[in-house]
Amino acid sequence: MSTTTQVPIDLWSSASFDAGHPVEQYHWLLDNAPVYWHDEPDGRGFWAVTKAELVRYASRLPEVFANRNGMTMYDLDPESLVRLRRMIMFMDPPEHAKWRRLVANEFTPRGAGRWAPFIDDLVEDILDEVSETGECELMTQVAGLLPSYVVAELLGVSRADGVRLYELTEIMHSALDAVTNEQRQGAQVEMMKFCTELHAAKLDHPDETLASRIAHAELDDTRIDVMDFNMFILLLINGGGDTVRNCVGSAVLSLLDDPRAMSHLRAESEELRSTSTEEFLRFQSPAIFQRRTATQNTRLGDVDIAEGDKVLLYYGAANRDPSVFANPDELVLDRDPNPHMAFGGHGPHYCLGAHIARLEISAMMGRLVTRLPDLRLAGEPTWLASNFISGPTYVPVEFTPTPRVRNGEPR
Repeated sequence: MSTTTQVPIDLWSSASFDAGHPVEQYHWLLDNAPVYWHDEPDGRGFWAVTKAELVRYASRLPEVFANRNGMTMYDLDPESLVRLRRMIMFMDPPEHAKWRRLVANEFTPRGAGRWAPFIDDLVEDILDEVSETGECELMTQVAGLLPSYVVAELLGVSRADGVRLYELTEIMHSALDAVTNEQRQGAQVEMMKFCTELHAAKLDHPDETLASRIAHAELDDTRIDVMDFNMFILLLINGGGDTVRNCVGSAVLSLLDDPRAMSHLRAESEELRSTSTEEFLRFQSPAIFQRRTATQNTRLGDVDIAEGDKVLLYYGAANRDPSVFANPDELVLDRDPNPHMAFGGHGPHYCLGAHIARLEISAMMGRLVTRLPDLRLAGEPTWLASNFISGPTYVPVEFTPTPRVRNGEPR
């Protein structure tokens, strides 16, 4: 970490992200060192890349900036690395493309669109459970339930299982200075046990769920095995929850900080549905960064990168780049165009579930601000202790009670 810059730079400690993105640090880096060497406690250090143009460039060049050594800044032991290289986020082309094709049809705009009616109904069910009470804890009772229930539907498991999987991902994504190794390993063991049992169940009882199709899928004429299945489902659980949950929670906090934006969205929720969703994604950037590893000596911007160096692409910073976004620190709900990188830099690792995530965020934000009137904080929010994923963990709110809108039991 640096103590010699005008703005102290520390992108390693989770404390730097304890109220969202460290915007002041981002702007110093963008102005002074868009490719910045960052020291690392008990590690070899990494390059922090913040400029949008450079983040996009590196994202689209997997032969030079590869994924094979993992997504996070932490170096893994060889045994863990071998195991995790069976997850598509740790693969590089051409293997990576083969695995994406297994499920690509589910996540195209047309494939995702089939989920729209289900998601709309799900949003109403979730809001019905809190609307009459006049208070709730936003993350566990609203924002976290939506992606958890969608993932449960994709896997063909209970909603209670979906909620528990969300709890495990929060432990797994917490920074090294926030949870113990025992806690993280315990969460990983429980997650893998769940996936192994799900694999067996889908083999014995095939159905139409995505999990079943993966369990029975073949790659290069060979049925994928239980470890490959587990890695795929693990990615689906992690990716399927983080973006939506954290974007919805932080979007509400941003609107509460900006009453004019809140009023604007309430008055024109349908007209702003698309542009506001993109702006919430840009403004929050739930994925703080993703790591690449240089496969050769190269140059990025004005900096020489050595083979084997860790290169961290900071999407949250790129989405505040003033050379791309006018007034980047303002929430502009009708911002258009909005070439943000909340789902990655449009390379081979662009988020597979982006279209479904957009549907979830759009449906929830449009209904939440109209169904929970006079929304206000009822306590101090807390944030996920992570330098990898950004989002609140606790947001107590109050509002004027409103009646349920759907009859009968939730789906």
